Amino acid sequence: MTMIRVGITVGDINGIGPEIVIKALGDKRITELCTPVIYGNTKLLSFYKKGIKDLEFHFNAIKDASQIPDGKINVINCWQEDVKFDPGNARGAMGGKYAFSSLDAAVSDVMAGRIDVLVTAPVDKSNIQKEALNTFTGHTEYLGQRAGAEPIMLMVHNNLRVALVTGHISLQDVSRQLTREKVSAKLEQISRHLFSDFGIKKPKIAVLGLNPHNGDEGLFGKEEQEIIIPAIEQMKSKGLPVMGPFPADGFFASGAYNRFDAVVAMYHDQGLVPFKLIAGMEGINYTMGLPFVRTSPDHGTAFDIAGQGKADESGLRNAIYAAIDIHRKRKQHKDVSGNPLPLLSPEELNKLK
Repeated sequence: MTMIRVGITVGDINGIGPEIVIKALGDKRITELCTPVIYGNTKLLSFYKKGIKDLEFHFNAIKDASQIPDGKINVINCWQEDVKFDPGNARGAMGGKYAFSSLDAAVSDVMAGRIDVLVTAPVDKSNIQKEALNTFTGHTEYLGQRAGAEPIMLMVHNNLRVALVTGHISLQDVSRQLTREKVSAKLEQISRHLFSDFGIKKPKIAVLGLNPHNGDEGLFGKEEQEIIIPAIEQMKSKGLPVMGPFPADGFFASGAYNRFDAVVAMYHDQGLVPFKLIAGMEGINYTMGLPFVRTSPDHGTAFDIAGQGKADESGLRNAIYAAIDIHRKRKQHKDVSGNPLPLLSPEELNKLK
């Protein structure tokens, strides 16, 4: 069986990204599951490895993705110059530059099929934005731009899945961007990918309202009546089990999310605050809707503990496992749906009798 090649970016070089990459790949059994390919720099990894006690981590330097061998942790040097690493420096001038070099190289390889899936370590958006010509508002948006797709952020922890209709935008822009067509399209896309990427044939989806108490019948907001409810009814007319809208404040506290395969929030913090409280450091972010699989841990760069050996790698490890699992499920779905049995004419059926 061909090993799945997992491309891993290092994130901001002054954050916890390099450390959690090293820790997540520190188990020797990882190369029995996949072939890791780190997009970073061998000197960077050696620097952070020194600060981690009792961990065996050995890597194989390669020139580019054409040289990837199985059975080893591989590193592609995305820059050649000497760099002064400064763990914890949130405004380190080089942090964004090299984070973008890592990401850019890995995205090019996954889009070209030289690696199979992409796992990204956290970046500082303000640092990396300069390097991405001030267009970087987040991994999701950047990947969508590169792939020419309309991706959706899906947060995953065990059976809890939280998707967003709007992503990294200002709160004042959320209502302006919500339309019946957009909500309907997102719900349909989410349902489709829960089937192809997670194997859930007819997923039950809960939709949250936008306003407190769903706007109290238009008393302080009509988005539920004019946008969200019509979108839900449209999905129901297509036979999709979509329910809501549910008032966001009590939905998670009551445990109602356990009755659904996915929850759709209208904006970033509405979905991510409760998700992160439930998932802790173990949650992952999956970018749904791309032509390739991309996952990441659901936390940030944690500059306050960078370089101290304290970072929790469980989110990145879960992101690696999830990327592999989703890649396999996508392939299975493609194999099944791409080769349907042909319909036979009555004459052909008679010949078989």
